[in-house]
Formats: sequence, C-alpha cells, structure tokens
Amino acid sequence: MDGNILIVDDEKEIADLIEVCLQNDGFTVQKCYNGIEALKCIESTVYDLAILDVMLPDIDGFRICQKIRERYFYPIIMLTAKVEDMDKIMGLTIGADDYMTKPFNPLEVVARVKTQLRRYILYNQAGNAGESTGLLMEYDIRGLIINKSTHKCTLYGKEISLTPIEFSILWYLCENRGNVISSEELFEHVWGEKYIENNNTVMAHIGRLREKLKEPARHPKFVKTVWGVGYTIE
Repeated sequence: MDGNILIVDDEKEIADLIEVCLQNDGFTVQKCYNGIEALKCIESTVYDLAILDVMLPDIDGFRICQKIRERYFYPIIMLTAKVEDMDKIMGLTIGADDYMTKPFNPLEVVARVKTQLRRYILYNQAGNAGESTGLLMEYDIRGLIINKSTHKCTLYGKEISLTPIEFSILWYLCENRGNVISSEELFEHVWGEKYIENNNTVMAHIGRLREKLKEPARHPKFVKTVWGVGYTIE
C-alpha cells in the first residue's frame, strides 16, 4: 500500500520512528515539528492521511485538525500523551477518525494507517462506481437527503460536508430506519473492528453528526438516542 502521509509531532524521535515504519511499507512521509510548519504544508500539499500530535509548542493538533477539515476529508489520526476521555472525544468530535495514546507501538500506528486508508479508498470507489452506473441509492427523510451513489448529503436543499465515517454512520442508520442500532453494532459495521467496552468513539461521532445536522441535543429531529439501547432514525 502507498500514500502520502503527513506526520506532525514535536518529539523528533517519535516522528522519525513512525516515518521509518511507514516508509518500510511503501508510504511517502513528510514531517513537521510544529503547528505553523504543518499549516503551511497543508496549504501547499494534498495528503492521503495525517497523523497529528495534540500537544505542540505553538498550535495544538485540534486546531490543525479543524483547518484540515475545512478543505479535506482524508483520514486523521490523533496522538496524545493524555489519557482523559474528554481529549479523545474532542478530537473525534472535530473530525478526527482515530486516536492513539502515547506510548504506543509504532507498528500499531502503521496498522491503523492502513485501516483508515482502506476505508477511505473503499468510500471513494463506492461513490465513483455509483456515478458511473447511474445507480440511485437515496433516502429522503423529512428534508434530509443522503445519496450513496454520489456520497452527498443535503438538509433542506443545503449540502452538508460529512467525513467518510459520518456518512457511513448516517447511511447505516437510514438503511435500518425504524430499528434501534446499538453502539456496538454501529462501531463494528462502520469501523470494521471489535467493539471495546466503554468506547466513546460512536458517541463522539454521533455528536459531531448532530452538530452538522443542526440538531438540538435534547430533542433531535433525526438521529435519536434510545437510552441504554442505541440510536435510531424514525
């Protein structure tokens, strides 16, 4: 597998180690050791995936993640020395796709990179295949329209920019409209991995999805929570 990967980490030894492991698997790597340098790279180069450290000497990784999401949908993996759930939730809420806590095995980083890229490639291939065949796969739920052939989502006629993960979550809920889908089922279907207890990943992405749909937290119109069970679109 190949691809152009951006690594942003002020700990040079960690960035260098990840770089060597990724290069050994055929990836092209560009490294930045601070946020200002990273923002310049993002403006001048299109990457296939970014690995961002949260704690940087100037601009934190959350801000860099937000800047990327203003223009691009490629996968983002966040790195942090912190273990607090709120940091993880914040990263996922602003558009990150995965989150790793230091210290970690660099080979696990490579495995996560490959997983995210496979999902991103499949997402784009599915969209291109739908366009070439003219096959329409669409749900229209009270003004919320999601189309799998074009991978576009609109709310009352205005297009909403969804990441591949957010699109997959919303599509799966629409596919199972009227049924309650547990966090475990959503995670295993969308991420393709075994669900681990106390995993807040799904909750964070649902929160981000509701924010984009301009849903009030207490009385959402589309993605509803069935407490103790899961999520549903009625």
